[in-house]
Amino acid sequence: MGVPFLDLKLQYNLLKKDIDEALGRVVTSQFFVLGPEVQALEVEIADFLGASFAVGVASGTDALLLPLRALDPEDGDEVIVPAFTFFATAGAVWNAGFTPVFCDVDPHTFNVTAETLEAVWTDRTRAVVPVHLFGQMAPMAEIRELCRRKEAFVLEDAAQAIGARQLYPGARLGVESSDHSSLSLDEADSSLGWMMAGVLGDAGAFSFFPTKNLGGFGDGGLVTTSDEEFAEKISKLRIHGGKQMYHHEMVGTNSRLDALQAAVLRVKLPHLEGWAGARQANAALYDEILGDVPGVAIPAVMPGNSHVYNQYTLKAHQRDELRDYLSKRGIGTGLYYPLGLHLQECFSALGGRAGDLPVTEALTQEVMSLPIFPELSEGQVSEVGEAVREFYSG
Repeated sequence: MGVPFLDLKLQYNLLKKDIDEALGRVVTSQFFVLGPEVQALEVEIADFLGASFAVGVASGTDALLLPLRALDPEDGDEVIVPAFTFFATAGAVWNAGFTPVFCDVDPHTFNVTAETLEAVWTDRTRAVVPVHLFGQMAPMAEIRELCRRKEAFVLEDAAQAIGARQLYPGARLGVESSDHSSLSLDEADSSLGWMMAGVLGDAGAFSFFPTKNLGGFGDGGLVTTSDEEFAEKISKLRIHGGKQMYHHEMVGTNSRLDALQAAVLRVKLPHLEGWAGARQANAALYDEILGDVPGVAIPAVMPGNSHVYNQYTLKAHQRDELRDYLSKRGIGTGLYYPLGLHLQECFSALGGRAGDLPVTEALTQEVMSLPIFPELSEGQVSEVGEAVREFYSG
């Protein structure tokens, strides 16, 4: 019967009454930019994440850009980013005034590690941006320790990972894990506690693009931090560098979150945990169907992580032929990302060459994503999984 890669109408239809009421509330108030809806969303998301401060901005890209701008870069300062991720991560580094330095990733999780970061570290490294790719957190304990030793800023790119959790040494306890987490670490160890993506770095960046696990009706983003002074600086940068109209302490930009977006997100936020559970259940069914298929590597969930599956991403032999086969069956797939950032034309002056980052370059030829959105039925997931099996059975 065919299965779409994503169908946002299903989610809207389930929440239509509440969303329409929320939008109507904003229209009636005529308060469209920042204001009470945005302030309420910032409080509610900070509480959900366990963050001290949350600042709504205009997009996920700006949620990366403004914290980097707030570091006041000097000529020659570098920021390390993975080469296997969406362009915005490196674009924000460049546009903030830093030089992006590209590192490789772990071949199983697709995330950076302390080892891959340190491999390209120089005495000009000012910050790192670990991306929690596809919904699983990078290993933050080892990354934070590396950056503490080297006195570098850590900006978590959690655009794809809102609600993802990780068992973290010395964390405050009380955040519940998902039933579908990989929990082989010793949870009896009182030094381990569940922490959310976006609160383990010096700052965290989130996207509310419509395809994200918590998506709005357009662009939107949010910055988290535990540093009150830093949060205040982000708040100023998003409104042209000042809190008082016509008084500018720094050169900022226009990156204000719309109240209409905040209203939609406030309706959706209480459902986020349930949607994550549905995504995890879909992933578990895919794992069951595809776990023994030669030519397929299902997503690896590292011990002590709760993966929220913004994407369910396979490594697949004959990837392009498989995508064509599924397309002919009416099954949608996604391709993230077909060219490493170190090989993008706009960064050619940085000197990246084919062969520099072998894991990234292999992944660009191997990975593909299957439908994973929470409204999928068990029958649809099975249809997709069985179609993949049939392809490899010849």
